[in-house]
Amino acid sequence: MRHKCKITVLRREYFSDLVDQYLADPKSGKCPYFQDGQVFIVESQDFFRMLNGQFCSEAWDCISRYVYAALQGGSIMSGWTKDEKMMIACCNDGTRPVIFKLERIDE
Repeated sequence: MRHKCKITVLRREYFSDLVDQYLADPKSGKCPYFQDGQVFIVESQDFFRMLNGQFCSEAWDCISRYVYAALQGGSIMSGWTKDEKMMIACCNDGTRPVIFKLERIDE
């Protein structure tokens, strides 16, 4: 059986109070790298190339271990989410985080 991982951008957040207090550019806005609803399908050959530059390296660093588990056919969040083949994760930008849904696809 082959496995893929579907990554969906659920939403981009923006905490204006933290942005105003801590960022050099208080008018930076939500993350410009992703769009709400954007979908990526990751296959094994894409994993080590971060989808050929289509993905933010900081966000990839946060979710790649879960993507890798999905590509190997493993449970992403067994016992934590309603479906062990799915999880909700986010990037590490505390002022403008991006929320992702990761899903293992079995073929």
